[in-house]
Amino acid sequence: MTAEASQAGATEGPAADGLRPLHIALLTYKGNPFCGGQGVYVRHLSRELARLGHRVEVIGAQPYPVLDEGYDGLSLTELPSLDLYRQPDPFRTPGRGEYRDWIDALEVATMWTGGFPEPLTFSLRARRHLRARRGEFDVVHDNQTLGYGLLGDVGAPLVTTVHHPITVDRQLELDAAEGRKRRLSVRRWYAFTRMQKRVARRLPSVLTVSGTSRQEIIDHLGVRRDRIHVVHIGADTDLFSPDPSVPVVPGRIVTTSSADVPLKGLVHLVEALAKVRTEHPGAHLVVVGKRPTEGPVAQAMERYGLAGAVEFVKGITDAELVDLVRSAQVACVPSLYEGFSLPAAEAMATGTPLLATTGGAIPEVAGRDGETCLAVPPGDAGALAAGLGRLLGDAELRARLGAAGRERVLRHFTWARAAEGTVARYREAIERAGVRTVPRAPGHPAPSTGAVAVAPAGTAGAASAAPADVEGVNSESRATC
Repeated sequence: MTAEASQAGATEGPAADGLRPLHIALLTYKGNPFCGGQGVYVRHLSRELARLGHRVEVIGAQPYPVLDEGYDGLSLTELPSLDLYRQPDPFRTPGRGEYRDWIDALEVATMWTGGFPEPLTFSLRARRHLRARRGEFDVVHDNQTLGYGLLGDVGAPLVTTVHHPITVDRQLELDAAEGRKRRLSVRRWYAFTRMQKRVARRLPSVLTVSGTSRQEIIDHLGVRRDRIHVVHIGADTDLFSPDPSVPVVPGRIVTTSSADVPLKGLVHLVEALAKVRTEHPGAHLVVVGKRPTEGPVAQAMERYGLAGAVEFVKGITDAELVDLVRSAQVACVPSLYEGFSLPAAEAMATGTPLLATTGGAIPEVAGRDGETCLAVPPGDAGALAAGLGRLLGDAELRARLGAAGRERVLRHFTWARAAEGTVARYREAIERAGVRTVPRAPGHPAPSTGAVAVAPAGTAGAASAAPADVEGVNSESRATC
């Protein structure tokens, strides 16, 4: 059924908010939830949107999104790239027969010259696909592609999620780069951020996941404050939940690090582990991610003789991941910066006590030091070691923080609340574009969005972007973001 038919008639019942269901195109140029936060976002948001009664068509490139099964109205459309970074042959040169059009040629040429082409080339393919299906969708939701192809008419009102500006990653990698050649390589790889900055400034509606990310988008991308809205994401609290039957392994520390990049701060956690093992010899680290064969983390493990005390696991199921977190005495997020931090929310949801840095938006998720987590400055191995030692040696503290962390996530950070808030922004975008909407069905109250609009700075009654106690993180922690 087309969007026009959906508006004109009522062959469908109302959605959870009492209004007509929406047909949503959810775009993601990288969608695998096992290799990055964007894929996790698409998986859980699409499921919860379907639960609310909407039809969601996820349109994605390789690695393709993995969607939850058993939900009516939830589907995947594959929009293939040349998959130039696939394993086991990344940075491959395609065969002559693989080229289909000029976009493919552009993708290869950008890769050959050291750039990252996927945001641009996916946006061009997506525009072509959406224009060919004009009238089928009520709204198009872009998951941080921010490519030139999404400017102009894409057949429906556009809403874009920016988790955090990739310029933050770029600067952290430049700061860690050694030598002129490496810095030139980093600048070339991140050349696409110039495009994303230009595109972001022209977008009518930007969603982001935290107040910290909102400010970064203003500062780094130049997006107007009144165009940015905070909708917190969250944990799957049915899956990530306490289970007393899972035995806790003494000394086990768990962290998630999907890539060996400076932003994740894993090297500082490895250094902290070496320090804490002098007092807690049984302390060991399990990293959910790929074992690095070279670079700072591998060098630190060798330098401190930690080969037997650090384990890397990858390719595990959701159930295995949850049980791994449950089995830990401590969950740790050592990142220098996060736009939100799903690993923090998920660990807290299991009731596992959390040690986290104050990098980026992590304090918005983890809460106050000593109340729902232990908080330390980013990039400080000594502070991480002190926090680990304190938690490993105090069972009462672990129990108190674990219970308080679970309660915090249930109050503020669930995917159901995220979906409700996102739908509210969809409907605003549709109304702003002049598309007629169907009145609310009788007996259906206004939805609880879980987020409020961000009023322009200096206006009377400017709304908070988060619940009061989420914004109540102390100013000292905020200053480190």
